[in-house]
Amino acid sequence: MLDRVRIVLVNTSHTGNIGSVARAMKTMGFSQLYLVNPVHAPDSHASALAAGATDVLYGAKQVNTLAEAIGDCGLVIGTSARNRTLDWPLLGPRQAAAQVLAEAPNYPIALVFGRESSGLTNAELHQCTHHVHIPTNPDYSSLNLAMAVQTLAYEIRMQYLEANEQPQASTVLYPPADDMERFYTHLETTLATTGFIIKNHPGQVMTKLRRLFSRARPEITELNILRGILTSIDKKIRTKSD
Repeated sequence: MLDRVRIVLVNTSHTGNIGSVARAMKTMGFSQLYLVNPVHAPDSHASALAAGATDVLYGAKQVNTLAEAIGDCGLVIGTSARNRTLDWPLLGPRQAAAQVLAEAPNYPIALVFGRESSGLTNAELHQCTHHVHIPTNPDYSSLNLAMAVQTLAYEIRMQYLEANEQPQASTVLYPPADDMERFYTHLETTLATTGFIIKNHPGQVMTKLRRLFSRARPEITELNILRGILTSIDKKIRTKSD
């Protein structure tokens, strides 16, 4: 699923930022990187900052225009400052992640990131089907390119993992109801023998004990231990009476 999501960087100025983006992508499980008319092609500085994600870095596809990078994508989300002059569907990171995962089975998805200094132009934003705004601190909204990529990639990854989590088969074995009833009968008999329960006036003791063991929900091995304890008490009582 994550391989159907591509990260598109438009006209990136610094090769180090491209390397940092590759690293951010790989840590979140993304591998499809598109570079639209970068100022400089990835170099040794980009490799150094990719920190082991050079497969993503040098597997990147370089194209001349944004249209080439997104031509086959059914959903194109461009990162944008909150702009009231562009009446475009504006998503938060979590909404964007949900949209990506809902539509990724149908066609490739593009997340588009603009220039470090000025972002995407209005013409480029118009090529996007949706815009996403990362709600940073309004008093200090400085978010570098790799941070922005990591933020959206993280949201997509977390929602992807949550959607695909399968309940783990329980390795704990609990006794069937019949075994529990046999245990309660054994417990009541033993407590009556010791005098803890008075047969003619049992009160609510067994009801409360049933509630206690229902809350505890003993496993089969634990129930066997309890039955063993009762059996040892029974033997001790018989020995004394003999």
